[in-house]
Amino acid sequence: MDSHAFERLLAALGRLTPGQREALKQALRPPSDSAQALHIIQARLDGNACCPHCAGTRLYRHGQAHGLPRYRCKACGKTCNALTGTPLARLRLKAKWLDYLQCMLQSQTVRQAAKACAIHRNTSFRWRHRFLQGARQDRPAHLSGITEADETYLLESNKGARTLVRAARKRGGSARKRGLSHEQVCVLIARDRMGQTLDFVTGTGPVTKVQLHKYLQPALYDDALLVSDANAAYRTFAAEAGITHEAVNLAHGVRVRGALHVQNVNAYHSRLRQWLRRFHGVATRYLTNYLGWRRALDTQRLPTPQALLRAAIGVFPHSMGT
Repeated sequence: MDSHAFERLLAALGRLTPGQREALKQALRPPSDSAQALHIIQARLDGNACCPHCAGTRLYRHGQAHGLPRYRCKACGKTCNALTGTPLARLRLKAKWLDYLQCMLQSQTVRQAAKACAIHRNTSFRWRHRFLQGARQDRPAHLSGITEADETYLLESNKGARTLVRAARKRGGSARKRGLSHEQVCVLIARDRMGQTLDFVTGTGPVTKVQLHKYLQPALYDDALLVSDANAAYRTFAAEAGITHEAVNLAHGVRVRGALHVQNVNAYHSRLRQWLRRFHGVATRYLTNYLGWRRALDTQRLPTPQALLRAAIGVFPHSMGT
């Protein structure tokens, strides 16, 4: 805008009535967190409205509830809104969602986030795992090229359970048995040289070739080069699956053989374990949620509260891998 046009605009603003000035202020005011959240949620249906109950596409407006337009399906007669069928259905206090998601980006604990957002700690816990149901789905379909695979083990935790099948121990305690045992949960991490990461909770105890067939084989292309440590389970799995495999014998001090190593995946293990310490023990039943949370932070694919909210309702950035 040139200077003359700007001067005419200023002169016109001086002739506004008090009501027009207030309307202009409202229009120029940045949207509130509640308005932003509602806009992101409602955009999920734009151009792709279908009934979450029967997948019918003949929807018509049927009032409004909790700040969102409500629709009725002509096929099944049921009502819905943009959150129906998502992990966020029936959650309240939408005005605080983006603030809470900012706390998650800062890796705050349940109580820290509850205090920052002025909500109850139980609400904070519920929101965390509802939002993470979407984020944990943001993962590549396949890994390509040189792919490193290794497992890390976390002590099994029944944190929050009302009944135990074993003697209780102090949070953050140690296993009763030495070495690997069924007291520890195996987390298999696979990571290619492009930085794409997949994680799997395979069960308790050491990883087996059966588990590798179940979890790792569908994630690898036939021409992938799998690099692991000297664990015999990987060698047997690769031979049966017809996948090229190379091992580095860490136990004998061999960490790198040219381009062959597992240092990327082991560095990821280190970041994961260090990050988990702030939560003072993660319940095994929620471990996949935390793995998805860590993966989102590590890849920075969901760097803003708005991106996390979109992921929670099933709207992700461009696809990861094919």
